[in-house]
Amino acid sequence: MQANTQPHPPLILASSSKYRLKLLNQIGLHPLCISPDINETPCTQESAHALATRLSIEKAQRIAKPHSNAIIIAGDQVCDAGGVILGKPGNAETAKQQLSLCSGREIIFHTGLCVLNSATNHLQHHTARVLVHFRDLSGNEIDNYIKKEPAFDCAGSFKMEGLGISLFKHIHSDDPNSLIGLPLIKLCEFLRNEGLVII
Repeated sequence: MQANTQPHPPLILASSSKYRLKLLNQIGLHPLCISPDINETPCTQESAHALATRLSIEKAQRIAKPHSNAIIIAGDQVCDAGGVILGKPGNAETAKQQLSLCSGREIIFHTGLCVLNSATNHLQHHTARVLVHFRDLSGNEIDNYIKKEPAFDCAGSFKMEGLGISLFKHIHSDDPNSLIGLPLIKLCEFLRNEGLVII
């Protein structure tokens, strides 16, 4: 019997995030990156977990409309500081407020993942939960961190893969990559389900 040489559908990352792209590059994937450009405003009384789940699915579905034969990877991360949702700070003042709020507290990060095969409409999704316990941070430490690593495009105002790791007492997670932007263990499982071989 002749082997199936049918080309695999193209892989699309529904994001402009350089952090998510770097994670995919680390496991040998080089997708086309397309920003889904959706409204990320939480719905009334929507939990952080529900928001991360909804947005990751909506991002994948938005990209699927004009790309009907692709495997689409989408993700979204929401930071829950005791019921307060923290988004990307955008500037130093907001970053300082966020890090001051997180100081000495346990914060939950919810990272939504969606893999959608737009040819078959097969949708897989998962939302990972990461518990981050911040050290007691002095105002001087917060100011120094922001100067050295202005993570204004990251929910929670830090980069775990960089200097941000120094802000923590401990992290609890099934997959540390979730805190960077994608739960890679679950992603590899979803891609295997679609016949995409990583190794």
